[in-house]
Amino acid sequence: MDPLKVMLVQAELCWQDAAANRDHLSDLMDAGPRADLYVLPETFSTGFLGDVGQEPEAMDGATVYWMREQAASRSAAVAGSLALAEGEERFNRFLFVTKDGILAHYDKRHLFTFGGEDQRYRAGNSHTVLDWKGWRIDLQTCYDLRFPVWCRNSPDHAFDLQIFVANWPTPRVEAWRSLLKARAIENQSYVIGVNRTGTDGNKICYPGCSSAWNPMGECLSELNDQETTSLVSLDLEQLQQTRQRFPFLQDADSFTLVPGEPRG
Repeated sequence: MDPLKVMLVQAELCWQDAAANRDHLSDLMDAGPRADLYVLPETFSTGFLGDVGQEPEAMDGATVYWMREQAASRSAAVAGSLALAEGEERFNRFLFVTKDGILAHYDKRHLFTFGGEDQRYRAGNSHTVLDWKGWRIDLQTCYDLRFPVWCRNSPDHAFDLQIFVANWPTPRVEAWRSLLKARAIENQSYVIGVNRTGTDGNKICYPGCSSAWNPMGECLSELNDQETTSLVSLDLEQLQQTRQRFPFLQDADSFTLVPGEPRG
């Protein structure tokens, strides 16, 4: 099996300007080499909580249509989260889109109550692991990274690649880096974290530091605080060999995850 080529698209987002963000992200993707999968930051169309006071987008809106166009034109998948409405409720929804349409979506489980996200969106209550090109891919969003039980690789939640998209602020950048590495080691999985850079409309600064990790906790790529992209190659056969050589997951404690009522 050929390696999976994943582009980390670390962007400075325009505040509350979905059209400008779509154009800018298209340019960033065009500037890099071809990839099988392009990963964009969390709430890439508006910035974090940037949909306040804005007309809500829906699953049939302009940004989801743009993701489908991008995937089709590149014969690849495009993944990232955006604020989407369903009826009277809004979600921070992570979409994984291919040339054939929306393959899967994940509604952020752990809303960032410290920043008031739980007052804006409804929390999801289930994992999303999709099968694509022979890979089992787990979708996670930002604050989820702090909750290892939710992120745990288990028989009922088994994956080969875990992707975190984020708007993770500068003051807690060491936590971001350390937790991504920890998730890779404890889950014997590839882990990718794509964060934004720059300053948003609430004067919150973001450090970038998007990165990719292998199942031994070794860093495959780590970006600085500048807007840029990085292409990484992930080897499924190497992952399987690592798990066979070090069969640590079989000794993990079994548990049943019973999420509480979603907040917000």
